[in-house]
Amino acid sequence: MFSSVMVALVSLAVAVSANPGLSLKVSGPEAVDGVNNLKVVTTITNTGDETLKLLNDPRGALHTMPTDTFAITNESGETPSFIGVKVKYVPSMAAKSTGENVFAVIAPGQSVNVEHDLSAAYNFTSSGAGTYALEALNVFNYIDPETNEPVEIWADAEAHTTAVSGKLAVVRATPTLTRPVTYNGCSSSEQSALAAAASAAQSYVAESLSYLQTHTAATPRYTTWFGSYISSRHSTVLQHYTDMNSNDFSSYSFDCTCTAAGTFAYVYPNRFGTVYLCGAFWKAPTTGTDSQAGTLVHESSHFTRNGGTKDYAYGQAAAKSLATMDPDKAVMNADNHEYFSENNPAQS
Repeated sequence: MFSSVMVALVSLAVAVSANPGLSLKVSGPEAVDGVNNLKVVTTITNTGDETLKLLNDPRGALHTMPTDTFAITNESGETPSFIGVKVKYVPSMAAKSTGENVFAVIAPGQSVNVEHDLSAAYNFTSSGAGTYALEALNVFNYIDPETNEPVEIWADAEAHTTAVSGKLAVVRATPTLTRPVTYNGCSSSEQSALAAAASAAQSYVAESLSYLQTHTAATPRYTTWFGSYISSRHSTVLQHYTDMNSNDFSSYSFDCTCTAAGTFAYVYPNRFGTVYLCGAFWKAPTTGTDSQAGTLVHESSHFTRNGGTKDYAYGQAAAKSLATMDPDKAVMNADNHEYFSENNPAQS
């Protein structure tokens, strides 16, 4: 009896002592002359009592990819325009990756510093010169040591304030889409895989468009991915697929130089037709759930001329939940479009 009680107490003590925690601080200059000088550092500190293995999510403060990582507002509540990249990233799949730089391991009391060039992601022309509060996205995923699955954790965040003046945007060269398809840094086997994926993506989009044109009421397939049916939301999705169906996926430009092992792909929404493929893309099947073809549909939906979808949720489970809880966001979420097109498991 005594030993059983002691075991229970020890188990309880271990459970209580496991208390993960993070803090996130943004630091940088108090003022900059020219947005090209707007570089800030995010400091992620393990404030808990256990070592955390964090995913290097490209959307977050641990990664240098120019995603929409920061909430930036001036004294009037105005925000700069986002000009960075939109990515396909699935935390549950990244957690199983063995590639380099997929994780950041932080012991209790230790910190990781990451520099971010905000000029690569934001254009301040519309919001103008002024004083801005910069706050980084404070959600992270750590790997549960027992299940090896990602678990969300929210860091205590500290923002930074800086005054921006002078040049408010950095002009960057926009690649010109050429025909036929062009490749950059792609091996012959990668080019073959991309040709097959582009063809399958074209078929996915054509079938999705046909389905939406012939189904103008609630169906299991529609409501699973886009939520409760109303004609205005259906029209939004229909327009997205009409626009994507006018694309020739086989004439896209593909860049294979991305080395982010846990990321599938990314695009610059305003640079139509160029898709950057990353490590997770090459491990995906041609078709099916989170496939290469589906990834191209996902990325194509991000292009401004195709509707400019966002990344409100990643992964099938989160996309289904988004459709149930917030259909207005679901019809603007890239993964919901991908999973609707992949239709796996098949729904009528």
